Amino acid sequence: MTLLINPRTHDLGGFEVRRAVPTLQARSVGPFVFVDHMGPAIFEKGTGIDVRPHPHIGLATVTFLWSGTIHHADTLGYSQDITAGDVNWMTAGRGIAHAERTPLSLREGEHPLHGMQTWVALPKAHEETAPEFHHHAAATLPQFRRDGVWVRVIAGRGFGEESPVRVFADTLNVALDLDPDAELSIPPSHAERALYVLEGEAQLDGANIPPRHLAVLDAGAVAKLRAKTPLKAMLFGGEPLDGPRHLWWNFVSSSKDRIEQAKDDWRAGRFGTVPGDAEYIPLPER
Repeated sequence: MTLLINPRTHDLGGFEVRRAVPTLQARSVGPFVFVDHMGPAIFEKGTGIDVRPHPHIGLATVTFLWSGTIHHADTLGYSQDITAGDVNWMTAGRGIAHAERTPLSLREGEHPLHGMQTWVALPKAHEETAPEFHHHAAATLPQFRRDGVWVRVIAGRGFGEESPVRVFADTLNVALDLDPDAELSIPPSHAERALYVLEGEAQLDGANIPPRHLAVLDAGAVAKLRAKTPLKAMLFGGEPLDGPRHLWWNFVSSSKDRIEQAKDDWRAGRFGTVPGDAEYIPLPER
């Protein structure tokens, strides 16, 4: 292990989000340019998350939950609940807008939410691809349980399995759940790899990894993960980016001019509207 990163924490009114990537130490890991840990949280009756419609270009958003439900709706007309173990993969490409909200039915009582949302930068050849949305139910993901370890391949390939989620570059994205004292060898299967510990006490090659921290793994080396307590973690990485990326608000691109165009498109309403949702997040003035 070469690097341990303590993410920045944002309190969104009793709901914490920790941003592990990008940081000064890790601008990206493989194609991942943005890694957020949401929760864990218990929302009170009548409350939930309400992320109003907002735009994206040049990336794919990947949502995976350990608990709770989020409703996704977008300008393509898709309307989909994601629950624990499912995968939502939204390819923004040349442009899409979406909203993420807690379903009304859940707001009738207390309800949990805990998960990860990541952004994958699209290769230059695919930055302007047509936008798409794909939902993959938990049962469709490759997974196995062995010696106290539960492995689920969210996207890309890992541990001899390959996810049905369409990716645009060699990708590693795996959910890990370990019982106390369980161990897992992480092979050097991809050029860049990192492990984020959502919950629990872990050791990596004998060194302690606190919960809610990101460990960037040594390239080309097997890493030995051990759970000291029940552990939830996400392993991610893959093929390095094919050049620098600019990130501004919700836009990712290899071109600064393209980001300026996206700003103009959002101001002018050219991204379209999310059916049934008249709200939107204005372009930040910064």
